[in-house]
Amino acid sequence: MTGTPSSPDRPKRFYKDVTVEPAEGGGWQILLDGRSIKTPGRALLCLPTEALAEELAEEWAGQKTYIDLLHMHLTRLANVAIDRVPELREEMAEEVVRYCETDLLCHMAEEPFELAALQEARWSPVRDWAAENLGVILMTTEGIIAAPQPGASLQAARDYALSLDDFRLTALVYGCGLYGSALLAMALTEGALTAESAFHLSRIDEEWQMQRWGEDEEARTAANAKEIESDALGRWLESLRD
Repeated sequence: MTGTPSSPDRPKRFYKDVTVEPAEGGGWQILLDGRSIKTPGRALLCLPTEALAEELAEEWAGQKTYIDLLHMHLTRLANVAIDRVPELREEMAEEVVRYCETDLLCHMAEEPFELAALQEARWSPVRDWAAENLGVILMTTEGIIAAPQPGASLQAARDYALSLDDFRLTALVYGCGLYGSALLAMALTEGALTAESAFHLSRIDEEWQMQRWGEDEEARTAANAKEIESDALGRWLESLRD
């Protein structure tokens, strides 16, 4: 998610007031000058909690002359949760399984020793949490070649994903891609990690290298953008708990 579209590529802001109200049949909706918002699939943008609706309302209220949908992370997640997830739950669960098979937290550095020790100290508590709480026990390996993972653990990950409602499943899969780790995404979804912690745990290698060799502007810009997405994901999940 890089760059901001030029003004002609973005719709102009057409509303003044943004409010949140209960939706008919349950849930909460956002009104723009008294009119409800529709998803790209033409469904009502209906959120399960008032707190999440308020978060999205802040995104809409924060738009200036043009509506920058590319960087309205919560609205985009909501569109996916409403329009796509109900029909793609099995496929999304399989995506979580694929991340388990190549999980970042299972790939330990061969060298230097200091980095490998740091990874073990920071990542093993998350692996232990997933094993104890979700039955997802993943094997570690050195280097980039993935280790075969136990079938029972992959099934546990699949079952966990399918046990989530559409909004939390959306967050889980998004987190897998954002962090490169199903384990971090699971811990965040369950409230065992904060978004800030998950973000920094996903960047142990990069931050270790940065401390020794410095970081160029392009890498910092990419990291900043990823951190913004991580923060949005954390707010999404916190709002679902309210």
